[in-house]
Amino acid sequence: MATTADELREEVRRRYAESARAVTDGGEGCGCGSRSCCADGEGAAARFGDALYDAEQRGQLPEAATLASLGCGNPTAVAALREGETVLDLGSGGGIDVILSAKRVGPTGVAYGLDMTDEMLALARQNAADADVTNVHFLKGMIEEIPLPADSVDVVISNCVINLSTDKAAVLTEIARVLKPGGRVGVSDVVAEDRLTPPERAERGSYVGCIAGALSKNEYLAGLEATGFEGVTVEFTHEVADGMHGAIVKARKTARPAESGLRVIEPVAKAGCC
Repeated sequence: MATTADELREEVRRRYAESARAVTDGGEGCGCGSRSCCADGEGAAARFGDALYDAEQRGQLPEAATLASLGCGNPTAVAALREGETVLDLGSGGGIDVILSAKRVGPTGVAYGLDMTDEMLALARQNAADADVTNVHFLKGMIEEIPLPADSVDVVISNCVINLSTDKAAVLTEIARVLKPGGRVGVSDVVAEDRLTPPERAERGSYVGCIAGALSKNEYLAGLEATGFEGVTVEFTHEVADGMHGAIVKARKTARPAESGLRVIEPVAKAGCC
């Protein structure tokens, strides 16, 4: 039973490696609330995955990219990407948001995808080739240690991945580091209502199911503000469990992260299936 940070990270990596292999073998992905193996009751297909993208967007993607879509939102729809920008997708998985971002920023822009899972990176690179997009770069690494220089990115997006991190303070600090001054955050994530304690969040779903590790709304707001962001908003979009919501998180960088660091409450939970 996984309880330490390293064990939780390995459980997440293993689950998403399995998901990538399933898609490569012609099946469906298995991740946050996915239809195949982690669904939390009926209706999970409408709360997670490719159903959250419109038909026009799905039409721009290879089938394998949509099958590997495991997120809880559509960050490309809220990030207001512009031609020529550099965008970074944290936890890029099968590449769906990187491919859509690359099309939005155009040939003068660049879309990076960062993932820690070899199987997902291989799938994403194949999906990008099948989609005939060339302004993409997929990087292996952890979202707590982004392998890009400071002040190098215009927009950071992520789709239901930050909640899986075991060190969210480091993630927010790294986002601020790599963003240019005035850079933007447009993230979809699972967020808890403030009334729920960490143990109560854990009762509603597992860590790898994107529930137990979720921050509360006020924790997200405070964390981003403490890391040098302004205009921070957290908007609930749809409920994924009692008191837990898919949410759109937006902010703009105004200053470098405080050297004193950031403290975010980290829910601790077992990492079994949903």
